[in-house]
Amino acid sequence: MLRPAITQLITKNESCYSLVIGVAKRAREIADELYNNEKPLEEKPVKTAVDEFARGEYKIIEVPVEKKNHL
Repeated sequence: MLRPAITQLITKNESCYSLVIGVAKRAREIADELYNNEKPLEEKPVKTAVDEFARGEYKIIEVPVEKKNHL
């Protein structure tokens, strides 16, 4: 299990789903950056991404979805 816990990373207004998506996107960026710079993986990208979110280097910003009226 990764530390810190999900409850330590999200606020009341954020969803667990948003955190998972955000961490996955950041982990992919980390892996791509290392690959493009031909550097070895010293740590798993997901662990690095979780640590970055825990330190506050990245935050989840949820954009409200507009509701459309169906006729």
